[in-house]
Amino acid sequence: HSVKWADFDKWESRYLPAQDFGLLLMTTNQGVMHHYQAKGEAIGGRLLAYVF
Repeated sequence: HSVKWADFDKWESRYLPAQDFGLLLMTTNQGVMHHYQAKGEAIGGRLLAYVF
């Protein structure tokens, strides 16, 4: 799924069981990173996986 950085909250609530529990793995133009890092750098990308 293509994910914009402004929509991370929507994707977190869709795939993760609770707030601040688990992470979304993203591929971005700056490499693979978790959504907390991508959110901090304000970049979007594609969702690879979710883990909790």
